Amino acid sequence: MSKKKLDFKTNEFVVYPAHGVGKITDVEVQEVAGLELELFVVAFEKDKMTLRVPTNKAVDVGMRSLSSPDIVAHAMKTLKGKAKVKKAMWSRRAQEYEQKINSGDLIAIAEVVRDLHRADDQREQSYSERQLYEAALERMTREVAAVNSGDEDAASKEVHDVLASRAA
Repeated sequence: MSKKKLDFKTNEFVVYPAHGVGKITDVEVQEVAGLELELFVVAFEKDKMTLRVPTNKAVDVGMRSLSSPDIVAHAMKTLKGKAKVKKAMWSRRAQEYEQKINSGDLIAIAEVVRDLHRADDQREQSYSERQLYEAALERMTREVAAVNSGDEDAASKEVHDVLASRAA
């Protein structure tokens, strides 16, 4: 097997589209159908889950490095914007929100947080709206935390402060 340069390293945080921020804990070789397959072992500590991603397919499936501080700043700016809620049926919008959350794109995730955020005095959210909002918020907070300091509480406060400043 040729030793090509890997795009990711052990102990590096990465973002996997459908699961958010994980940490590469190992690179292992397994034999699958008589072929040697090199795999990144990605641990998602919060979800108590481990994923094995073939090293040669990692980029194709959308695995990426953490966002740069510039992208995080852009995501925060996105949160400040005015919610853009289409007049489409909820099921259609919910599908779009879910696609954005699972895209792994921090800006798209910030758009979902922005569009579904409710100030205390606004109308109630449905259960499914709340679920999508929480999922997007958690994805965003974890990545912001991983980029900034690893402190999830500080990242959560930062995101909430930006959302609160919008309502003012």
